[in-house]
Amino acid sequence: MPLRSSARSRALAARVGTTAALVALLGSTVACTSTGGGDDDEVTTVTIGTLRGQPHFYAPFLYEDHATGDIDYEVVTLDTAPALNDALLSGTVDMAVGSITATIAGAAQGREVKVVAAASDGGSGFVATEGIDDITDLEGRPVGYLESSSQYVVLQLLLEEAGMTTDDVELVSLSAPDFFNAFSTGQVDAFLAPEIGVSLALGAGGTELASPYETEIGRVNIGLLASQEFIDEHPEAVQEVVDTHAATTDYMVDNQDEWLPELVEEYGGDEAVFATALDNFWLRSDLSPTYEEQIANLAAQMERLGMIEQAPAIDDVVDTSFASRDEPEDA
Repeated sequence: MPLRSSARSRALAARVGTTAALVALLGSTVACTSTGGGDDDEVTTVTIGTLRGQPHFYAPFLYEDHATGDIDYEVVTLDTAPALNDALLSGTVDMAVGSITATIAGAAQGREVKVVAAASDGGSGFVATEGIDDITDLEGRPVGYLESSSQYVVLQLLLEEAGMTTDDVELVSLSAPDFFNAFSTGQVDAFLAPEIGVSLALGAGGTELASPYETEIGRVNIGLLASQEFIDEHPEAVQEVVDTHAATTDYMVDNQDEWLPELVEEYGGDEAVFATALDNFWLRSDLSPTYEEQIANLAAQMERLGMIEQAPAIDDVVDTSFASRDEPEDA
């Protein structure tokens, strides 16, 4: 039986570590609840994995309030994007809002996790300290990056456009919560990373060095994910979660003033900083052809840049059976 959450579907108390042992341990206590085995089972509770502290991962906390059917939702917060995919494969969580880049990397290794809907575009920034006015000024300087991320792909593409490679800078691998601290203490002179470190750094005197959204991968970043096993066993539940995700996304787009204070209460921090960060991402729930093409472009670039040996087929990354194929107006 899954653990029961509060009426607001708050996160389970303990964060899940990234080791296989912790995943296996939690897998024994957290999973979807159904009446038995097989495709016709009625799923009553679905666990949703997400990352804590980043506003573009917040939607699952609101699923319970905007559910389109009878499924109850529990939210599990993990520490890294790869850990989300590990949790999906182990059955620790049923679905997740997570990294499309990590999903592509997993698919290239034969790991069967699929993007079943978009979740959030953008949420990235390329920030530099005072005195760095051009990407070429980064030569020999420490630059922060997030491994296995779309931001790392964009960093390499922008360096290439400036006639540089990662060999021309001193790369510093950081976790998502550490970028602002590394920037403010001078450990890095620039970084290309996700929010909220971007907004914190800009508020502390950093400047935007270049837009991260002008490459062929566009603003693609975060998606709603499910394992192939869960899709095969519970397609009706996946459809209901996708519908709930779409309803939640529509609500969030139109009612930021209502849910932003709840986000601050859940995560802690400065509401003004989160508001600035929210201006830098675009919620969506479709799987439009353009979006699918951008995911394919991301996979191709990951192969070209040596992040994966071979780009997986798009059908191994995306399942278009559940989400709308319509093109969003602001995509």
